[in-house]
Amino acid sequence: MPAGQRYAVRQTSGEADRGEKQNIGRSEVCSSPNVRRSRSREEAERWQVRGMQFAEHQAKQIVGRSRTRGEAERGDRRQQFHDVWHEDVPHSLRLRFTALHREVRCSSIRQDRHSSFPFSLLQIPRSIPGNRRRPVACFGFPVPMDPQRRRLRLQALSLFLFYLVLSAHCVDLSWGKKKKHEIKGPIKTIVVVIMENRSFDHILGWLKSSRPDIDGLTGRESNHISASDSSSSEIFVSNDAVFIDSDPGHSFQAIREQIFGSADTSLNPAPMNGFAQQAASMGEGMDRTVMSGFAPENVPIYTALANEFAVFDRWFASVPSSTQPNRFYVHSATSHGAMSNVRHDLIHGFPQKTIFDSLNDEGLSFGIYYQNIPATLFFKSLRKLKNVLKFHNYKYTFKLHAKLGKLPNYVVIEQRYFDCELFPANDDHPSHDVARGQNFVKEVYETLRSSPQWNETALLITYDEHGGFYDHVPTPVEGVPSPDGIIGREPYYFKFDRLGVRVPSFLISPWIEKGTVIHEPNGPTKSSKFEHSSVPATVKKLFNMNSNFLTKRDAWAGTFESYFSLRKTPRTDCPEKLPEVTRSLRPHGPKEDSSLSEFQEELIQLASQLNGDHVLSAYPHIGKAMTVGQANLYAEDAVARFLEAGKAALRAGANESAIVTMRPALTSRPAAGDSNPAVQTS
Repeated sequence: MPAGQRYAVRQTSGEADRGEKQNIGRSEVCSSPNVRRSRSREEAERWQVRGMQFAEHQAKQIVGRSRTRGEAERGDRRQQFHDVWHEDVPHSLRLRFTALHREVRCSSIRQDRHSSFPFSLLQIPRSIPGNRRRPVACFGFPVPMDPQRRRLRLQALSLFLFYLVLSAHCVDLSWGKKKKHEIKGPIKTIVVVIMENRSFDHILGWLKSSRPDIDGLTGRESNHISASDSSSSEIFVSNDAVFIDSDPGHSFQAIREQIFGSADTSLNPAPMNGFAQQAASMGEGMDRTVMSGFAPENVPIYTALANEFAVFDRWFASVPSSTQPNRFYVHSATSHGAMSNVRHDLIHGFPQKTIFDSLNDEGLSFGIYYQNIPATLFFKSLRKLKNVLKFHNYKYTFKLHAKLGKLPNYVVIEQRYFDCELFPANDDHPSHDVARGQNFVKEVYETLRSSPQWNETALLITYDEHGGFYDHVPTPVEGVPSPDGIIGREPYYFKFDRLGVRVPSFLISPWIEKGTVIHEPNGPTKSSKFEHSSVPATVKKLFNMNSNFLTKRDAWAGTFESYFSLRKTPRTDCPEKLPEVTRSLRPHGPKEDSSLSEFQEELIQLASQLNGDHVLSAYPHIGKAMTVGQANLYAEDAVARFLEAGKAALRAGANESAIVTMRPALTSRPAAGDSNPAVQTS
């Protein structure tokens, strides 16, 4: 966050109104101004402060600085310390040391170049004023001979040495927290990757030729151009999909037509006969596009994963609608009535309880590794200050955390959603290159495979929705419970009582037998299906959590925790490397001057909220005039500002349940020398 960026902190609902604005940049050192501290007490605190100053010095080294390769390892360790300092050290203790730090000047610091640890040593004077006896050196610290003073100084020394160990090794401590939740099963970390807009038959349907146990394509499946006229032209499925330069229809209305062939949704089973008809209405040749699928050799990573681990051939999108509502179900088992983006909800954040909240309540950890903007920030609770440090830049931290065995219990990895020349999109959303998505999945798998946490890890890969592409398996239309009783907006008034189209999903772990195909779930009800709500439902059971289900939907959804208990020991033959993706499926590079997709516009509206621009009159159309390249820069800048503002508010002592609200930049920025941004609570 640039120096001088101004922001406000607003209290969330349920918090007491303080009744006045406070300058939380200042902290009182003593609980009462009338308390006199003895000289020995003051001197002891000075030694404590030196330990704190060192810790702050280490943390500040990583902010706003470009590092050379020689500095990379030390910088990464500083980043680890910074995260642990703010996550694991109690807020009250951090505030106490911060106050002391402001009272006492830091001693000069020198770098110990002979040490293998990435920290500096403090230059400590060899004598202490007021000490009547000759000091005794201890690890470079003069220790008084007087018993009372020696006790105080040794306490300060112990505290300082703790900070050295903490910064050097990133010790995972949990002061002041509940006893750590015990996970009984073999899986301690579950990693979730949600790709974009492809159906099962489009990605994996043609794998049936070599894997007959998978419910895929035979080549005889077809749609008529007119679903109501059997004499109209018939479009058969094909395996010649390479690159999709357009974005097939996947709105609620379009999906209804694809599933039922008309507006009549009473048919059961669903005929799945309107894909070609709906696509033909969008443009010439689109009917054949949506009926095509990839040959297995063109998606080598998925082919390898399906053969080496498990594939679901009955996993459905949670709602027959577009991206964002389905993504909400992955983490909260409801879209809170959303069928598409709504300005009010995007600005204020979706309020439903999430699996992230349940993990926090149980004392379990989570982390979100994003690449340009985390879509999970649509959830209001994730914008709170206590969750700011849960967001990590994928490029700099995912491989490091995996290598160190520091991945949290629940990991969400978000892709690059904007297709730029320097960093092309890798989310598989049309018209993005599927080869980029294959390489991304390959990178995630190989990183986890080489991690010391591998034998305790499960990787789930799924797609948010089918993106308008054909699938032959009927969508479940009965026995699906509404998650929370909320009815969708006009004109459809959808009750959220049927699922979306089938999507590709993989379950990867050394506890999964090779070549597993997971069909229907075994409960919890006769009508239960695998869908996105299966994720929080399984996490609850996998981590033996005491919290309630989030909604009626995850209480109903099928779960897959039983597949980790079919073996007594983890496999040792899991491939360390996946096949190389040697062929780009796109005939040209990214087009940064392209207009935004509906999903990208939603992300820009989220970015404008994070950046404070949502109060401007241009907000409703803020993404309409942007190109993909411009949107990428805008989104990355907004996320960086929001997260840095949150970290600054935490350092200043803000309530961890508060939410940072940025102010719009308008036409000017605060002066660069303004290093004390205004922080307000209301």
